[in-house]
Amino acid sequence: MTYYVPRGGLPPQSALTTDRAHFTEAYAVIPARTLSDITASYLPHWEQTRLWVLARPLSGFAETFSQYVVEVAEGGGSDRPEDDSDAEAVLFVVGGSPTLTIDGEAHALGPGSYAYLPPGALWTLRNTGETTATFHWIRKSYRRVDGIEAPDAFVTREQDVSAVPMPDTRGVWSTTRFVDASDLRHDMHVNIVSFEPGGTIPFPETHVMEHGLYVLEGKAMYLLNQDWVEVEAGDFMWLRAFCPQACYAGGPGRFRYLLYKDVNRHVGLSI
Repeated sequence: MTYYVPRGGLPPQSALTTDRAHFTEAYAVIPARTLSDITASYLPHWEQTRLWVLARPLSGFAETFSQYVVEVAEGGGSDRPEDDSDAEAVLFVVGGSPTLTIDGEAHALGPGSYAYLPPGALWTLRNTGETTATFHWIRKSYRRVDGIEAPDAFVTREQDVSAVPMPDTRGVWSTTRFVDASDLRHDMHVNIVSFEPGGTIPFPETHVMEHGLYVLEGKAMYLLNQDWVEVEAGDFMWLRAFCPQACYAGGPGRFRYLLYKDVNRHVGLSI
C-alpha cells in the first residue's frame, strides 16, 4: 500500500502563489502544499510533536468532527493525549512506527495501522522508532444512545481487511470498511475508498453525512457542488452535508482516500 506523507517545509520564493485551494459555502479543498511549516500547530502534553489541523467544527458548515495530520519525532508522543472525555477517535498511520498503548496493552503500529479509541479510553502514544511517525487523528464527540453501549477499542491494519467491491463496478471501485456498517454502537465510519484507473462515482451523491476526504494515493477529478476540481495525493476535501459529489479516476495509477462520515444517529432538531 502507498500512503502520502506530508513533510512540511516551505515553498520557495519562486513558487506560484495561485493554487487549487478553495473555501466555499459547500466545500473546501486544502492542497497538499498548504501543510507547510508556517501552518503547523502544537498541542499541550505532546512532546516533539506538531500537527496540521485539516478540519474543525464550524457553525453553518461541517459541525461533527475534527481531523489532524500529526507528526511525532523520535522519542516524542504523549501520556495525556486527549483532554475531552466525550471524544472518540480513529488513528490511521501513514509513516513511521509509533507504539500505541490502550488500557496498558501496547500495540506496535506501522503504515496502514488503524486504531479506534472510544470515549474515555485510557491511551498513550510514543514514537519508539528511529524515524518520524505520521498519522491521521480523526476526533468526534460521541453521541450516546440509551440502551446501546459505546464500542470497544480495537487495532487492525488495512493490509488485514479485505476491500469490498461496490455493486456492479467489476472491482474498479471498492471500499475498505473497518467497522460493520450495521453496528449501531458506532456513530462514525472512517473507511478507505479506492478506484482503479477508469473508476467513477457515476452520479452526484447528495446526502446528510458530512465528509472529510484525505487523498492517500493518486489523482482524480472530483465533483464538489457544481465544480470539477483536480485533486492529488496529500490534498484534503471537506464537504458540508448535502454537498453533491462525484468522482472520475482517470489514472494512470490507483486513486485512494481516507473517508470520514457521521452515521447511525437521529438528526438533531435544534440549531
